[in-house]
Amino acid sequence: MNVAVVGATGLVGSVMIKVLEEARYLPFDRISGFLPVASERSLGRELHFNNMPYPVISIAEAIERRPEIAIFSAGAAVSREFAPQFAAAGTTVIDNSSAWRMFDEVPLVVPEINAHLLTRSHKIIANPNCSTIELVLTLAPLHKAFKIKRVVVSTYQSVTGTGQKAVVQLNNERAGINGERVYPHPIDLNLFPHGGVFESNGYTSEEIKLLKESRKILGDNSINLTATVVRVPVTGGHSESVNVEFERDYDLEEVYKILSKTKGVVVQDDPEKSIYPMPRYAEGRDEVFVGRIRRDESQPNSLNLWIVSDNLRKGAATNAVQIAAYLVENELV
Repeated sequence: MNVAVVGATGLVGSVMIKVLEEARYLPFDRISGFLPVASERSLGRELHFNNMPYPVISIAEAIERRPEIAIFSAGAAVSREFAPQFAAAGTTVIDNSSAWRMFDEVPLVVPEINAHLLTRSHKIIANPNCSTIELVLTLAPLHKAFKIKRVVVSTYQSVTGTGQKAVVQLNNERAGINGERVYPHPIDLNLFPHGGVFESNGYTSEEIKLLKESRKILGDNSINLTATVVRVPVTGGHSESVNVEFERDYDLEEVYKILSKTKGVVVQDDPEKSIYPMPRYAEGRDEVFVGRIRRDESQPNSLNLWIVSDNLRKGAATNAVQIAAYLVENELV
C-alpha cells in the first residue's frame, strides 16, 4: 500500500510522518511506498521515513502514482482543489483541513467514536478540528450515559495550532528578536480571545467549528454549545475548560468510571497532590487527559471538566493515521 502525505514539510505534516514512523497504528509491513508531497518550492527536498530518504514530489505526480491513501495537511484551499482529483484516481483522502468537514456525504471521524460509519465508497474523509477531537472524545461516553443538553467551553490553544510561523513568533519574542508576526498582538506573556476569523455574530470561525463539528460527530443536533477560543503562549497542546449540563442526573463516581474506561482518555485528577492535566506533559502523547472533574453546584445535572491534549498528535496527525489504520484493518481501501 502506498501512502502520500500532502503538506509533508509543514508542522502537522512532519508530525504525521513521525506518527507513521512509530508504526503504533499502521505497521510498516502495510506500507510499501511513501510519497511526501509539498508545494513547488520544496520539490526535490529529501525527507526521511523509516530511515530512508524520499524526495518531495508534486501533487500532480502523486495523483499519477495513485496511492491507496493520501493524508492531507496543506490547508483548505489545497484540499478543495486536489482532494477530488485524488478521489477520482481511486485514492482515499483523509483531510485535516476544514474544507470537507460539514458536507453531509463526507464522514467527520474520530475513530474511537464513529469509525464504524466508514465504507469503501467514502473517498474523502474529514479529520475534525483539533479542539473538537479532544472535546468529543471526552463527551461521547457521557452523552451516551446522561444525554448532553448544553456545553460551555473555553479553549486555551497552543501556538502550534497556528503553525510553525507562530512558534517562531513566540520564540522570537522570548529572545527579544524583532521578527515576522502572524498574530495581531504579541503572544509571549500574553493571551487573546481570538482564534480563526471573526464572523458577523461576533463568534470566531474556530468557535463555530466546535459547535457544528461536535453535533455532527456525536450525531445529535439538539446539543447546545457555546465556545470562547483563547490563544495562549504554550507549545504543548490545547486545553479546555468545559461545563456540561445533562438531561439526566449523574453520580460522580460513575463519571470517573466511564471516563477511566474510555479508550484514548486518561483521567488525571488528584487535586490534593496537584495532579491535573497540563499541556507541558501532554506534549508528544496521543491520549486525551481529563481532570478537575467536579459537580457544578450552581446548576442541576451539570459537570465541570478540564481537558488537555497535544493538538498536533491526537488533535491532527494521530487521529488521521488512526483513520488510515482503520481503513486498512477493515479492508476499506
